[in-house]
Amino acid sequence: MNGNNATPLVTCRDVVKTYGSGNAEVHALRGVDLDVYPGELTMLVGPSGCGKTTLLSVVAGILRPTAGSVSVLRTDLTHLSSWRRTAFRRDHVGFVFQQFNLLPALTAAENAAVPLVIQGRSRRTALARSKELLDQMGMADRVSSLPGKLSGGQQQRVAIARALIHHPHLLVCDEPTSALDAKTGHTILELLRSIAVEGDRAVMIVTHDSRIFEFADTLARMDDGHIVSVERKNGRDKHEIDNQAIAS
Repeated sequence: MNGNNATPLVTCRDVVKTYGSGNAEVHALRGVDLDVYPGELTMLVGPSGCGKTTLLSVVAGILRPTAGSVSVLRTDLTHLSSWRRTAFRRDHVGFVFQQFNLLPALTAAENAAVPLVIQGRSRRTALARSKELLDQMGMADRVSSLPGKLSGGQQQRVAIARALIHHPHLLVCDEPTSALDAKTGHTILELLRSIAVEGDRAVMIVTHDSRIFEFADTLARMDDGHIVSVERKNGRDKHEIDNQAIAS
């Protein structure tokens, strides 16, 4: 964990995201401020429809905010062109999804190697790195297995390896344990803490799963497009916002 003087890896200031217009206008984010620090695991929690996944998508450069600013690795994503944001995601962001999204015709090792192949690495180099990473995750005996032959927990390990193989500085996870039983979900979070959380990498997780809250260094609670409280367990600070003030 980082000290009080650590520089945030992600900085969001007054971020607004609106969909549609007129009577169909939906305010997904209503002025979000958030700092995410390297070497920490930050969880975004709150009820369905409160803006968690939208905020994660804005931070990852998938969505462009309607207003406000988003900086990742001191790069302002707000005004980057679409192709520059795509390149930024390719080089600096790893993604882990609820449904794993593995390619059924590829082996575990081949699935995990995909980002390196996309970056232009040779298949041999990519597979060697993939097998090394899967070995770290206790999957050495399943590298040649197709996704259909793997359990949910094993598929999620492959998805995590795929997300980490290109050494991203930011790992974003959307409900990574919701398709898993409690024991497997716990194991996956232990794995993320031991392998993904490093001194120069931040991990952000959107989750409804209160069983894994204990793994968070920072717990950011959202409601109706706002962050209503941020608790940093390492003692950097604890910030509570009056819900009534937000509602007004």
